[in-house]
Amino acid sequence: MVVKMETMAKGPRPFFRGVLLGWLAAYLFDPRQGKRRRAVTRDWLLARGRRVVRRGERAQRYAASTLAGKTEAFKHRHDEKEQPDDATLAHKVESIIFRDAEVPKGQISVNAEEGVVWLRGEVPDQPMLDALVDRTRSVQGVVRVESLLHLPGQPAPMHE
Repeated sequence: MVVKMETMAKGPRPFFRGVLLGWLAAYLFDPRQGKRRRAVTRDWLLARGRRVVRRGERAQRYAASTLAGKTEAFKHRHDEKEQPDDATLAHKVESIIFRDAEVPKGQISVNAEEGVVWLRGEVPDQPMLDALVDRTRSVQGVVRVESLLHLPGQPAPMHE
């Protein structure tokens, strides 16, 4: 018998596929335990399916909520923030400039009036003075900074 090469299966894959299908059929249709094995397999497959569906639903909810949040952020990107009242602004400035442990908290007072922040007191060196003024300018809601800070041994500056 002459077999043409075109009709022969290419490689060992069809053989292993047949072995796997034969084993699966024997496993599931075994006269003694086939019914139980089919039930366990069905339950396992249904549980897998439910888990995949739940993960898909969770991913869909996450994507939808992320999209909604990004859409709202995009719509309101140019909205102007409310100007905080003077007391709130002063507290915001204090919380920013007094974060550094080096800043002498008891020697500096912060006041705010219509967005203008006044810094009064004595600081140990010029770099700290400049840093405090810069940090104050960076606080959202500050319109202008009036610095009456001074170094030890120097007189306090007078505002005109």
